[in-house]
Order: sequence, then C-alpha cells, then structure tokens
Amino acid sequence: MHELSLATAMVDQVQEIMAREKVRKLVSITVAIGALSGVERESFRFCYPLAIEGTPLDGAELHVEEVPLRLLCLDCGQESQPEEIYLLHCAVCRSGRVEILSGQDFVIRSLEVQ
Repeated sequence: MHELSLATAMVDQVQEIMAREKVRKLVSITVAIGALSGVERESFRFCYPLAIEGTPLDGAELHVEEVPLRLLCLDCGQESQPEEIYLLHCAVCRSGRVEILSGQDFVIRSLEVQ
C-alpha cells in the first residue's frame, strides 16, 4: 500500500524534527494533500495509526487539508480550478495551455507540540 509507506516516511521525518527540536510530545500533525498528489486521503488516514504505533507520535491526532487543483492559463492569464482534475484545461477559455499552480503536493503543514 503506497499510503502506508508515505505515512511511515512522514513519521520518520517528524521524529527527526522532534529530536532536533527536543520535543517530547506531539499533540497533532497537519498535512496538506493535493488533488493530483496521488495520495488517497482515506487510505492515508487509515494507515496513519499503524505508522505511529510505538513511536513518539503515538496518540497524535492527524488533520488533513485537501489542496484543490489550481491552474494558470498561459493563453488568457486567468487562474481557475477545473471541474475535472483529469482534464487540465482553463475553466475560463478552455485552453489546454496551462501551468499547475497547486494540487500536486504532499506536505507537512504544521506540528502541534507540548
């Protein structure tokens, strides 16, 4: 399962941060998952408790922010959110010449510590 390996890698990264910052207890972690990140949110939520079990993160609450796909049209210059994430075209002029502005990321946004 792809999401389990992502959750495990995230736990490793957070443990490194906790050690560096001398944090003993993590209360919560917030991650941002983009619409085009390839991460299935519900599967990630399911895998999270398995990944934190027996680690310093054990008991920390997980918050997931969903990041929508945003595009910049290279023809008309407008920013838009396509209705279908698999049809990458401008929602204003329908051009296929677009640049992805957001929605591809999988990022740790914040850690709440005690």
